[in-house]
Amino acid sequence: ADFSRLGETVEELEQAGADRIHWDVMDGVFVPNLTIGPDVIHSCRPRVEIPFEAHLMVIDADELVPRYVEAGCDLILVHQEACVHLHRTLQNIRDLGVSPGVVLNPATPASTIEHVMDLVDQVLVMTVNPGFGGQAYIETMEHKIRQVAEMIATSGRDIDLEVDGGLAVPTVAAPAEAGANVVVAGSAVFKDPDGFHHAISAIRDAALAARA
Repeated sequence: ADFSRLGETVEELEQAGADRIHWDVMDGVFVPNLTIGPDVIHSCRPRVEIPFEAHLMVIDADELVPRYVEAGCDLILVHQEACVHLHRTLQNIRDLGVSPGVVLNPATPASTIEHVMDLVDQVLVMTVNPGFGGQAYIETMEHKIRQVAEMIATSGRDIDLEVDGGLAVPTVAAPAEAGANVVVAGSAVFKDPDGFHHAISAIRDAALAARA
């Protein structure tokens, strides 16, 4: 997105059919990039009604979580790799009145979140290494997506399975077929010459067809 006009952009995305806004929060330490703080998100919150989720690619998630809740995020995603006490962090998020989610980097096994499935409302399997947009989708993550889908089924809970990274019409079918039901798309939406509505509709249609 054009960071100088984020308020207008979230409005355009809602009008184009986006189900939620996924905010990539990077601290320049956990990932080699800096992006969006809570004040920016807070300024955009009144512009739309769709949910906000904050993907915290940060070292000190426990300190930052309350600020993103106060900014108006409905779901907070933290990285398994960045949380010393993941169980406690997820419980703290729920205690703040929002939905907790956990994120797995490409090299992190699905088994590392087996014992927190009772606390999460969403699992995000990264299909690129986090830190930058426009990266190529990693096909080998499809096995992990299936593993997480099986863990969700075993849990008996209503947990969303999200994928993020390199997702577009040509790549979204395989992770959707493997079990993903939430798709994050950045470059594929913002670089579509036919606009947001076309991009969102095309990606959604391809994912739904694969899950049918």
